[in-house]
Parts: sequence; C-alpha cells; structure tokens
Amino acid sequence: MNISAFFDDLRSGYESEIDDLTFDSDGGNVLRQRLAQKRKELGFLLQMMTLSPEMVAVVFHHAFAFKLPAVMDDLVSQEPDNFPEWGNLADAVQLQPWAQSLAAAVLKEPMGDWFMCVAAGLEYLRDKPDTSRRAESEDDEDEDSDSNMSPQDKEEEREARAREEAGADWMAEQGFDRKD
Repeated sequence: MNISAFFDDLRSGYESEIDDLTFDSDGGNVLRQRLAQKRKELGFLLQMMTLSPEMVAVVFHHAFAFKLPAVMDDLVSQEPDNFPEWGNLADAVQLQPWAQSLAAAVLKEPMGDWFMCVAAGLEYLRDKPDTSRRAESEDDEDEDSDSNMSPQDKEEEREARAREEAGADWMAEQGFDRKD
C-alpha cells in the first residue's frame, strides 16, 4: 500500500491524539468519555478541521466500516487536492448510525467532503501496519542507497527525524513513555 505524504504526516498525529485521549493521569482508560466530550464540542472543533484535521478526526474514531479496502488504499495514496467527494465513497465506507449526525454537521461546512475523506483515511490507516516507519528504519541502515531521493529530500528527511526525536525526548522529560 502506498501512503501519500499528506496521510503519512497526519498519521502519527492522529495516533498521538487517540493515545492522549485514552488514559487519565491515574492510568484509567477514559477514551469513551473523552470521545463523547469531543463529539459534543464538534461545532467548536470544526474551526480547526483544515488546520489540524488529525485533532478533529478523532470524533469519528470507530465510526467507519470499510467495505472496499482497495478504494481506501487508493484514497490514502492521494494528496489532499485529489480527494473525491464524500458521496463517491458511499460504496466503500459505511458510517455507523451514531455518527450520522456528526457527519451531517461536517458536510454542511465548505471543506466537509474533504474532511470526511481525511477522517476516514486516518481511521483506515489506524488498523494498518505502519509501513512508513519500517521503511524509515531501513533507510537509516542504508540511507544513501536510495538514488531516487534528491539531496534536498534526504536533508529534509533527516531534519524531520531529528525533530521527531527531539519531540520524543521532550515528552519523555515531561514524564510520558516513549512510543518506540
């Protein structure tokens, strides 16, 4: 499966957002309660749907049933300017009954179709193995072997890894467990 840079970038943020909502400070699982609260705040959250879609998409956690994985594989390989209209995914994605009113509110927004594609794509990827991290570790072993990457792309990738590592270090200093 080929994942676009757009979805690859948002994927870890979405995972982190779900992780942050899952446990309280005592280690108790509070995901259900926190998602219910987020869903009540959808009207406010819609302001953020284009700037931080991964933070808003959590309201649709467990809202989709994916009937045609090949269609979803194609969606997550697309960049955001190429997303289909949400209605065109009706055969591939079934929305859970409890999420119908949330989707209706989102679809009233100018970027609603776009956002629903993002939310479905992120939730779809949540159940898929993260092949990008596996590829990243292979790149670490033999970074210069990829002749398809320009020097600028290689430098950007190194800088992105350094930022991610610095962020993980900071989170560990704050008392959070490392994901790796």
